[in-house]
Amino acid sequence: MRPVTVEDFASACGGSLVGVAPYQLITGFALDSRDVEIGDLFLAIKGDRHDGHDFAAQVVAMGATAVMAERPVPGPHILVENLVDALARFALTKRRTFSGPVIGITGSNGKTSTKEFTAAALASLGKVLKSPANKNTEYTSPLVWANLRKQKVAVIEMAMRGLGQIAHLASFTEPTIGVVTCVGTAHIEKVGGSREGIMRAKAELLEALPNTGTAIVWREDDFWSELCDRSAAPTLSFGFSQEADCRVVGYRSLGLESSVVRLSLDGRVVESKLPAIGRHQALNASAAMLAAHVAGASVEAAAEGLQDAHLPPMRLEVLAVNGATILLDTYNASPDSTVAAIQTLSELTVGGRRLAVLGEMRELGEFAESGHRMVGKALATAPVDRVFLTGGPTRFIADEATMAGYPSQNITSEEELDIEHVRRFLGELQEGDVVLIKGSRALGLERALEGLQ
Repeated sequence: MRPVTVEDFASACGGSLVGVAPYQLITGFALDSRDVEIGDLFLAIKGDRHDGHDFAAQVVAMGATAVMAERPVPGPHILVENLVDALARFALTKRRTFSGPVIGITGSNGKTSTKEFTAAALASLGKVLKSPANKNTEYTSPLVWANLRKQKVAVIEMAMRGLGQIAHLASFTEPTIGVVTCVGTAHIEKVGGSREGIMRAKAELLEALPNTGTAIVWREDDFWSELCDRSAAPTLSFGFSQEADCRVVGYRSLGLESSVVRLSLDGRVVESKLPAIGRHQALNASAAMLAAHVAGASVEAAAEGLQDAHLPPMRLEVLAVNGATILLDTYNASPDSTVAAIQTLSELTVGGRRLAVLGEMRELGEFAESGHRMVGKALATAPVDRVFLTGGPTRFIADEATMAGYPSQNITSEEELDIEHVRRFLGELQEGDVVLIKGSRALGLERALEGLQ
């Protein structure tokens, strides 16, 4: 980010300087006291287990320029009444200086990949401001605007952890194009335990669009009609169906790390090589190309740009272990994304066995049983030779899979997570095997790879 004085930052967010020279520079931001670097502004967030205000003296000693706090703390700080509101005010101040297209992206699955594909597809228009990594919350999303310089277009990822959150993010992002990748089941317990609640939360992005903007929605989504009805702007679509404005007309994998997708848009059919595999990634790419085209990129330039996307780790990341191949997909897990990952594993050409390590999917609330059974049903029809299940709710995966004909002897199931047992399962891999590792972020299943060659 471009350094900013504490005086300018405090002015933009409506805060007051306490014990800090106005000309002092902020060169970065930290939300965790363990991550503080010299020049950072530390955000004193009050969480469920820790209160950032208690670490004020510590972070200043570590080199932080100041602390942004909701109450007086030791050392230099910017005092604000409400941290979330102050950050939103800062972001809106910066946003109002930007006149280019702003693309907001949300959805139960595929947000980050679609954001990266979209940013790559926009390259022909000039520099792109985008959410780094998965900085998509009420604390991190406003800070994306601190990186605003001479970019021509912005791509902002928006998380949903409850009704009203996306509306808040949109209030300072002021998107002109809104993309909803899908209405699935991730974080369903946060919205009353129903997909209708998920739909209402995602629709907050479309409701925030100007009537001169554009909404972009998956054409085969179960809530297609409802999302269109809730949009304040005209709606375009992406998908596999004939009705989609940007249609996936072809897909084939090129081994384990890339694929080719053929897309039809605006009367033209173009082909693009993607640095990812899976039909779900073809969908993400079609949403991205449509968004980029609406923002002003030509169909050909957008398709060419897709191949340069840099997708984040732990999303079907390909690793080699003991002569076998790991598909590491442990950033998060929902029934929809897990089924998509199993489908991707099924479609791969492998020299050995297809295996899977599946951890429980959390934050499903009352949908936990039916969501895990949905995965079991997909597993039963997939050519997966063995599966290791860990976590209490995965018993529903095993139950549904075996009822549908999957051999029970090919399932290893554990009620409690034991990383050493997962590591032992992976230690039995043979050359040519391909194993999918998928589970909720909190499980940390990637730890099982430690110590393996």
